[in-house]
This record gives sequence, structure tokens and C-alpha cells, in this order.
Amino acid sequence: MPAMHFTIRWPDGEEARCYSPSTIVREFFAAGSDYAVGEFVARSREALTIGSERVRQKYGFACSSALDQLAQIEHHARRFDGEPRAVVTVLALG
Repeated sequence: MPAMHFTIRWPDGEEARCYSPSTIVREFFAAGSDYAVGEFVARSREALTIGSERVRQKYGFACSSALDQLAQIEHHARRFDGEPRAVVTVLALG
């Protein structure tokens, strides 16, 4: 299963390198694009859940790294609750 990373910039300027167990994130994000924080979290949740399920189908267990990554994204995103104009920028995929 081809794992990959994607690099993002949070609204406060902090950058993060995120993990996905599959290339599915390419179907949810485009490098150089901005996403409202809530939309970014929702897309991440869907993409990482699909990636984790692909691991389950192939190996018989979910990808704990994908679920951990999702938990980190959700936790960090809470800092921007109440900021409707806050966006996450996807800097790179790959």
C-alpha cells in the first residue's frame, strides 16, 4: 500500500507534515489550495478513514497511524473554532 505525506499550513502559520496510508488524499486535496478549517477536517476525516479501511481490507486491521493523524488534525483544528474565515492551505502532496 503506497503511503504518502501531505504538508499543510494552519491559519496561525504553523506547518505540519501529515501522514496517509494511501494516496487517497489526492482525491480530496490539491496542492496550493485553501480549505476552510471545518471543510479541511471533514475532508481529512473521510480520506483518512478510507485509507485506514484500505489497510483493513488488505491486512485485516485498521491503520492506527491514519487514525492518530486524524485525531491530531481534529485536535489542532479546535484552536480555530469561532474563526469562520480561518483556512488551511495544502502546501504539498507526495
